[in-house]
Amino acid sequence: MTDVAETTRASWPDLPTRVRRVLRNGLEGRHSRWTAPLLLWLGSRVVSTALLLTVYLVATATGAPFASHRSDPSFFTFSGSWDASFYRIIAEHGYPARVPVDGSGHVVPNAWAFLPVFPVVVRLVMPVVGGSFWIAGVLVATLAGAGACVALYRVVLAVGCSRRARWATALFAFGPTGFLLQVAYAESLFLLLLFGALLALVRRRYWVVAPLGLVAAFTKPGVLALAVALAVHLIVRAVALVRRREPFPWRERVAIVVSGLVVAAAGTAWPLIASAVTGHPGAYLETELSWWVGFVGRQHFVPLTPWFTMAGTWLGPLGIVLVVVVLAAGVWFSTRRDVRALGVDVLAFTASYALYLVAVFLPQQSLPRLLMPAAPLLGSDVFVGTRRRAVAWLVVGVCLQPVAIVLLWFLGYP
Repeated sequence: MTDVAETTRASWPDLPTRVRRVLRNGLEGRHSRWTAPLLLWLGSRVVSTALLLTVYLVATATGAPFASHRSDPSFFTFSGSWDASFYRIIAEHGYPARVPVDGSGHVVPNAWAFLPVFPVVVRLVMPVVGGSFWIAGVLVATLAGAGACVALYRVVLAVGCSRRARWATALFAFGPTGFLLQVAYAESLFLLLLFGALLALVRRRYWVVAPLGLVAAFTKPGVLALAVALAVHLIVRAVALVRRREPFPWRERVAIVVSGLVVAAAGTAWPLIASAVTGHPGAYLETELSWWVGFVGRQHFVPLTPWFTMAGTWLGPLGIVLVVVVLAAGVWFSTRRDVRALGVDVLAFTASYALYLVAVFLPQQSLPRLLMPAAPLLGSDVFVGTRRRAVAWLVVGVCLQPVAIVLLWFLGYP
């Protein structure tokens, strides 16, 4: 019996050793494209779940007030704080027929700020889990998070190598906002669709970009960056055709143009839909601006000004200077050789997405969450150039995750 046991242990190395081997070297063939990112996702879910549960139990035991109140407190409702309340309204009751306003006639925060794909998917799953939005929402988000990790891994693998892909996926899944990949938010589903569409673009499977981009456009705002990336891709390939006679068949040109137009149209459709349904011309825009009131008062929207408005309101002239410095740093970062080495498609998408945030978003607590689509940049040397650097970023990310949970889940909405 002893010999048999020893033989079995020798044939089957201990699980941690096998996991490290897979993460270090990957598996041969197509299975490595699934195994490594899914193991990273699984490990990150253990960490995030433990952190969320610890914070939940400590807050419950000490009577600390939850920033997002629940009449039926549980770990699942805790995982469905803040924006999840609006997704629940949409899943259970749909969108309001009229835009709600206050006594002065100003639009107040309401469900029209949130897009329908995530709550519709959750609605379909709810009967399977006993009708609970909170359980269904966490389940959908967690599974979509697994898909997002796989898609991100393959994007970085397509423009880099397996080592960079593993580390980029690890930094993404274990990072400060990693816990959002399992809460009842649309984030993980949006990232799955977005990274999938970006992967299709990198692989020149243009007809795949259109349906993924279309669905993503009704999951969360920001998909217009994908349309810009398609336009840049078209220009780059056209220049290569003229200068180097690289093949560029007409069927591919048509596919790029059609996919770009589909994504662009879908990305601009929701404000029109909200206006048509409610009869209020500015239903979507005024709903979004209603969240600005607590930070900068009532404002008229002017593109490319929100960051300056926020900084100027809270920090005065120093804030304006700070925004300029941040924007300059962003430009410098995007021109680094190692960042450009990720390829035109990744750079065009991430740069245009950053421009979108600067153009329309008022920077506040949710900025780290909204930066998650830029995760392909984690494959650059800035983050994973050496093993020591990658490990350092990973440690920082894991240490900041509980801080982010406390700050965003208790002190301010993410």
